[in-house]
Amino acid sequence: MEMKQLLIKTMSALTIAAVIGAALVAITYQVTRAQIAHNERETLLRVLNEVMPPNLHDNELSEDVIEMAHSTLLGSPEPQAIYRARLNGQPSGAVLSTTAPNGYNGRIKLLVGVDLAGKVLGVRVLSHQETPGLGDNIEVKRSNWINSFAGHSLAEGGWAVKRDGGMFDQFTGATITPRAVVQAVFNTLKFYKQNRDQVYQAAPAAAQ
Repeated sequence: MEMKQLLIKTMSALTIAAVIGAALVAITYQVTRAQIAHNERETLLRVLNEVMPPNLHDNELSEDVIEMAHSTLLGSPEPQAIYRARLNGQPSGAVLSTTAPNGYNGRIKLLVGVDLAGKVLGVRVLSHQETPGLGDNIEVKRSNWINSFAGHSLAEGGWAVKRDGGMFDQFTGATITPRAVVQAVFNTLKFYKQNRDQVYQAAPAAAQ
């Protein structure tokens, strides 16, 4: 009888411990998920203002968003977020989410800011898996290379790395990565030119 009672107590203790453990895991997950979401939003807001100068808009970029897809020009069949800039109620530019699908180690996700006419205001890398010390020079914290897109537009030629006869530098020992980014930015500008009216006329999606 004593053995049975001991077994029951042991099982009860284990059950309680399992329930408590599961609850702690669930709570930790919820807290962590909320913190991750907060951090991602803060990063997005910061990067949006890096590629779309504050003097070119008086609206909240993250709240004026549409989604459009183009497998070739935006690099993915999935809908991509486009953040619209407005000044005094009039369109002044846009920040387009885009993807370079052919990086050295996979996809490179980017934000490309353009003014109303389609001139590049800035480009930033959101995520990548390129080789540390080589391909990661696409990050603004690693080099100034990504800033070389600012001021350029489709009206110019030379949308390639210098090794391919273009105007953009490649990296020593890593040509594939910058080549992929240059092509992605060029394709994004073509997408914007072809769809500019729709970009500004489409009804906004839910706030990002």
